[in-house]
Amino acid sequence: MKILQMADRIRYPRMSTAELRETFLLSDLFAAGKVQLAYVDLDRTVIGSAVPLKDGLTLPCPDELRAHSFTERRELGILNIGAPGEVEVDGEKHTLGKLDALYVGRGDHSITFSSSDSSSPAEFYLLSYPAHAEYPTTLIQRGKEAPLTIGAQETANLRTITKLIHLEGARSCQLVMGFTELQSGSVWNTMPPHTHMRRSEVYLYFDLPENQRVIHLMGPAEETRHLVVASRQVVISPGWSIHAGVGTSPYTFCWGMGGENQVYSDMDALGIPDLK
Repeated sequence: MKILQMADRIRYPRMSTAELRETFLLSDLFAAGKVQLAYVDLDRTVIGSAVPLKDGLTLPCPDELRAHSFTERRELGILNIGAPGEVEVDGEKHTLGKLDALYVGRGDHSITFSSSDSSSPAEFYLLSYPAHAEYPTTLIQRGKEAPLTIGAQETANLRTITKLIHLEGARSCQLVMGFTELQSGSVWNTMPPHTHMRRSEVYLYFDLPENQRVIHLMGPAEETRHLVVASRQVVISPGWSIHAGVGTSPYTFCWGMGGENQVYSDMDALGIPDLK
């Protein structure tokens, strides 16, 4: 399992582009026929993927977790960003279409992934945090959760937010997860920006054409940097950093958080003039 150690805001201003990408970006997470996992020392986050082909894939328990099974002391959010597939938890199968999600609570679970059609595989995105309470495995189907529309066309940030795992929906110990879709003609996400020291955040950008990119803004408002991000790449955002982006074409992104609380609106708002 890949191990990532986060830089603090003191080291951050002196980092080169290559160092920023090595520290804050997962650029090769999805691989056909494999489960891939990365451990981040920030809130003990595990970020991963499973892309099953003809044969199913079992979620391993890496030695670094020092556990009997992956979810022995963890909870797990799963979002399918590919073709239809199944996630089997302790023998119970859950069918996930594109943008369907599954929450798996803490427990000694056996978890396997499969694709309905190996020529058009499911692509399961995984996000996990330590859990100190048990909540039931829950399937969250796209369209069953009421979306929230925010932003405006005139500021190019009209977008629809779908909450998947949250206080008023599928319950969890600390994981909060959902996705945001940009509407036609809009390119900005999370603008005006914000931070929240009480939670770190992880962004997976996807549904972006191969030759297009998202310019992801990060860092303290007074000293921003950027990462150029392709589809299916992941940005890790510490609590001291803004997390916003502008795309060269339409895109969708999955946001996930873990930390001190699950209150979606717990943000420290910043104005656009605050950015430098």
